Amino acid sequence: MNKFEYVNAKHLADLPELLGPRWGESAILAGGTDLLDMLKERLIEPKRVVNIKNIKDLYGISNGNGIEIGALTTIATIAADPKIQGKYAVLSEAAASVATPQLRNMGTIGGNICQRPRCWYFRGKEFPCLKKGGSKCYSVEGLNQYNAILGGGPSFIVHPSDSAPALMALAASIEILGASGTQETAIADFFQLPVDNLRRENILKANQVVTKIMIPEPARGTRSTYLKFREKQSMDFAISSVAAVLQMSGNRVQKARIVLGGVASIPWRVKNSEAELEGKTLNAANIENAASVSVANALPLQHNGYKIQLTENLVRRALQSLS
Repeated sequence: MNKFEYVNAKHLADLPELLGPRWGESAILAGGTDLLDMLKERLIEPKRVVNIKNIKDLYGISNGNGIEIGALTTIATIAADPKIQGKYAVLSEAAASVATPQLRNMGTIGGNICQRPRCWYFRGKEFPCLKKGGSKCYSVEGLNQYNAILGGGPSFIVHPSDSAPALMALAASIEILGASGTQETAIADFFQLPVDNLRRENILKANQVVTKIMIPEPARGTRSTYLKFREKQSMDFAISSVAAVLQMSGNRVQKARIVLGGVASIPWRVKNSEAELEGKTLNAANIENAASVSVANALPLQHNGYKIQLTENLVRRALQSLS
């Protein structure tokens, strides 16, 4: 690990200047669960680490017309919040599935949606892959059982966040602070495919930081759930996951939002599955159709074709649990 300046930021307004305009000069310390890995693996070597944990404005869950969650609110706090468990079950279940209790008590919601890919070629210092400015994606011809089956190319990383698919299914929006002030963006517009931004996974600039997440009040009759498949049940990232939010009227689906995790470089909304459900009864035949088309556009690599059936099964199980 290289030597760096350590700064305790006390005020939100100071962050853009402390972070600076160029990537690589500064890094944010929030929960620290991903940052320490990145530093130890020498994937980043910043001149300055900015600790934002003393900024009180970034903490807490506030209720109003919907909820607002400060970016430094821990994953454990979100998983245990009674209102989130009741009205936003998909987010509570996603948060509860993250890593271990120790990491959930350290990790923050802002860090969870902004964490870097876990692809072993990206994490391995000996592989100068596309995400690090190299000339090739090693997963294309290499060990690619965990890589993307949807939206891949030229890089085939998958987004590791559990909370991000849930937030997208809930139509959340994100507040971002930068040098010119704050801006609000839909979470669907926050993440970026490799074809649009090869080096980063979202729209954040070097001097910007996520400050809060806003989730609208669910409509009456809304049901939701999050299902995740992982190799190690005690703690692991998703090989595939599904966040499903259905607005029901009796047994008829009025609106549906279904978002996949672990199978694409961004949380992957499957609008064709939603179209198979909206305006229809939530019965076995319609659930089967929705599950089947959820992976209709999948293009697996040599070793990850199993994710197609796995994801289809997860979508089917999630919808069955909401019927």
